[in-house]
Amino acid sequence: MILPDTQTFLSVDLPAMLAALFACLSCALVGNFLVLRRQSLMGDAISHAVLPGIVAGFLVAGTRDTLPMLTGALVAAVSAGLLIELVRRLGKVEAGAAMGVVFTSLFALGVILIEQGPARQVDLDADCVLYGQLEGILWFGPAGWSSLLDPGTWASLPRQVVQLATVFAFCLAIVLIFLKELTLVSFDPALADTLGLRSALVQHGIVALAALCAIAAFEAVGSILVIAMLICPAATARLLCDRMPAQIALSLLAGAITAIGGYMLGAFGPMLVGFDHSVGAAGSIATLSGLILALAILFAPRYGVLARRRLARATAPALA
Repeated sequence: MILPDTQTFLSVDLPAMLAALFACLSCALVGNFLVLRRQSLMGDAISHAVLPGIVAGFLVAGTRDTLPMLTGALVAAVSAGLLIELVRRLGKVEAGAAMGVVFTSLFALGVILIEQGPARQVDLDADCVLYGQLEGILWFGPAGWSSLLDPGTWASLPRQVVQLATVFAFCLAIVLIFLKELTLVSFDPALADTLGLRSALVQHGIVALAALCAIAAFEAVGSILVIAMLICPAATARLLCDRMPAQIALSLLAGAITAIGGYMLGAFGPMLVGFDHSVGAAGSIATLSGLILALAILFAPRYGVLARRRLARATAPALA
């Protein structure tokens, strides 16, 4: 196996890992409240529904600058939320079905816009949408490990890394400030309403945070990884503990492990078994997050499959 030299690692691998790390941390943090409210599919809906907004932002502005594409994505996310509620009420169907109808329709519209419009002439294509562009995030600032101690080096971080780090910091601040309110609404919205917290408004705030994370991560990591990280780390943490602060901490730990471990696995894992190429980083990260969730489902000390079976066998004689 041929490992990359220091300069290659710092310029190619390190910025990609940082982007993946902050994307996974942001999605894992907000995903806790989607999982608790049994709205995991909302992350899927948002990550797909923002596509036509991103493409429309490019078509209107004629540039891939962050502001127009972010504005288009936000408009699409808000529109998706309104359409889901409209379909649910007028069609008298359950929320999951309404989300499925809306996000698949909007995603299909986005793909059509990509394939048929001027967006086809730039790097807005189906592969970018699904898998992201982690490998295309380059950082030419550091000249060696010692240069990382220079604040000026960090000033040249790629735009995607700065954007994702800012979104994570914002989401973390919101969660820390409103943790009690978010927890109460997630577990018992009826009680929250009686206490005057307006659970519907808090729910809209959770969806807005999820949309912000999805939009920020969309370009770098693609929709597949966004969906996986909004669900898998939070679901893993939920299987391992019962207390909200511990769940949030465990979900962030799971997100960090999958981001760094998944990237390393995709970039260098194939070389360990004799191949001379790497595999997609976003796919490797999503796969690792699924494997960790599968292990938690099987071996969680209290809620895992094996633990429940042991408990059932132990209580069976007493019930006989």
